[in-house]
Amino acid sequence: MAEVMRKDTHEYLEEVDLYGAHNYKPLPVVLDRGEGVWVWDVDGRKYLDMLAAYSALNQGHRHPAIVQAARDQLDRITLTSRAFHNDQMGPFLRELCETSGYEKALLMNTGAEAVETAIKMVRKWGYDIKGVPRDQAEILVCSGNFHGRTTTVVGFSSEEAYRKGFGPFAPGFRVVPYGDVDAFRAAVTPNTVGFLVEPIQGEGGVVVPRDGYLQETREICAEKGVAFIADEIQTGLGRTGRLFCSEWEDVRPDVIILGKALGGGIYPVSATLADDEFMQVFQPGDHGSTFGGNPLGAAIGRASLKVMLEEDLPRRSAELGEWFMEELRNIGSPHVDHVRGRGLMIGVVIKDSSGPARPFCERLQDRGILAKETHHQVIRFTPPLVISQEVLRDALENIAEVLEGG
Repeated sequence: MAEVMRKDTHEYLEEVDLYGAHNYKPLPVVLDRGEGVWVWDVDGRKYLDMLAAYSALNQGHRHPAIVQAARDQLDRITLTSRAFHNDQMGPFLRELCETSGYEKALLMNTGAEAVETAIKMVRKWGYDIKGVPRDQAEILVCSGNFHGRTTTVVGFSSEEAYRKGFGPFAPGFRVVPYGDVDAFRAAVTPNTVGFLVEPIQGEGGVVVPRDGYLQETREICAEKGVAFIADEIQTGLGRTGRLFCSEWEDVRPDVIILGKALGGGIYPVSATLADDEFMQVFQPGDHGSTFGGNPLGAAIGRASLKVMLEEDLPRRSAELGEWFMEELRNIGSPHVDHVRGRGLMIGVVIKDSSGPARPFCERLQDRGILAKETHHQVIRFTPPLVISQEVLRDALENIAEVLEGG
């Protein structure tokens, strides 16, 4: 077999620019290898991954136990569709429910699919159980939200860039200010069936609501017969220092949506979790997915969940995150407005007067650290939860020089 000609970074970037849709603006780095918290580009340069694929790599790149589970399953069977059962889906469902404390789980693939699942479930619950008049169900969502890219979801986004040119949009959603309990209470009507909220808004800029917000809105939901739906796709599975971010306020949502790290950075796996009261509304034919619950995804999901629990990644995230945020604040950069977050979900907010956050991310890349801006002014630091304090301490020197130098 003829040897494959190896390309350099510039050639790969040109190829993507020529043949790919321009729907992303990534940093100009082309990665071809990863291990733990480290990645290497096609030119052989090593980087510290401080993004972790937007929390999909909480267990790190190519965690040996998750890779082995995938390899073992690849040698057996990878796909059955839901026309048949497989021997991995049942155990995965049981382990998810036992870990989370919910009675039922419905498996999908991407986070957006799990969000759509929750929307369909809660609407049907509203009609069948709550008694809302047909096609009058309403779900409240928050300003600054990010729940995916489907036309339904972008239809209730408050970010014009996500909406422009994609209408008409599905009705049945109303936006309320994030963090405003009074506005939420005033927006609830007899036809309100659900409240869809991120415990921390990740894509919105690592925005942490005030203490008590989740608890107070949860109480209103219970009082008014509204399903409290927590989108924990980014915040769940240890990212914020708890298994679920909602636990910071001792909140048990009616519905939890999981994705990203559930697939261990190997394969897309997502799930919508709820008790029988909600999940019972689904009957055969109501909802489905050819790949949802497939044996390969379920085996990987089982391994991903096991690593999360056995290595106590939520605790690591809590301890390292508290220390790392304090170190970032102590830098005292004239360009930083403030640092916010929970666990290892951290946003460094750049002052408007210092320009956007992207140039800071580009200079971090030059120093071997990969982070990414969000909402123009925020540098997001969300490294794999397996990272060590020693590695973070070494990175801080370069981070400090970039933030101080501007």
